[in-house]
Order: sequence, then structure tokens, then C-alpha cells
Amino acid sequence: MQNKGDDRPDTDTLSLNDVLERYATLRDTILGLEDEKNKLGEVIKQALLRGEQAESDLYRASIKVQRRVEYPTQHFREVFGDAAALEVSTIDKKTAEALARAGDLDASKLRSIAKIKEVSALVLTPKDQN
Repeated sequence: MQNKGDDRPDTDTLSLNDVLERYATLRDTILGLEDEKNKLGEVIKQALLRGEQAESDLYRASIKVQRRVEYPTQHFREVFGDAAALEVSTIDKKTAEALARAGDLDASKLRSIAKIKEVSALVLTPKDQN
């Protein structure tokens, strides 16, 4: 059974396995389309940066420069002090773990201060994988 006015199935009448199948199909389609979109976007962006122009019947491509404000840690600390720098700082997990692997940080101490935050996510595993 379908919802009135569209092609989507009525999830109230589908089994949970059917809903999972539809979800997986949509997820796989979206992931594939996102990957293709990103690759095509990069091709277009590189061409525009070389000075080429691109347009279709509906769209004209252009490059929009975005600026992101960053505050260099050391300079922020010099201007505002240690307390303010500590207040606004965040620790990057990947960088901290890389420093531990390199021996610059004590890995066991790093693990001991870690806080674990649990987040639920739906995971689909292909049936041909165990």
C-alpha cells in the first residue's frame, strides 16, 4: 500500500524486514549519488579554477570563496592568557592519539583520562560478510 499522492510505500503495512530492505536501498543509493556528486563537483571546481566556464540549461557554475575564522592557539594565549585559552580549547582525538603513538604523550595516561560517550547508530552489514 502506498501513501496518497506519492510513490513511497506505506511503512505501517510493511514488515520490519521490508522496511529494512527499503532503508538499505535508499542508503546505498544516496551514498553512491553523494560520491558521484562529490567527484563531479571536484572536476567542475578544478576547471573553473583554470578559468573555464560551465553551464547547463538550468545552472551556471561559479566558485564562491568562503572564509573561516581561526584563532592561532599560541597567539590567542599570548593575548588573552592561559585561563582563556584553556576555556575555549578542545582536544582533537586523532592528534592526541598520534602524539601518543609517536611517544610524545604517555598513551596509558591518555587512555585513563578519556571519557567514552555512547551514540546509537543503525549499521547495515552485507549478508556476505560475517
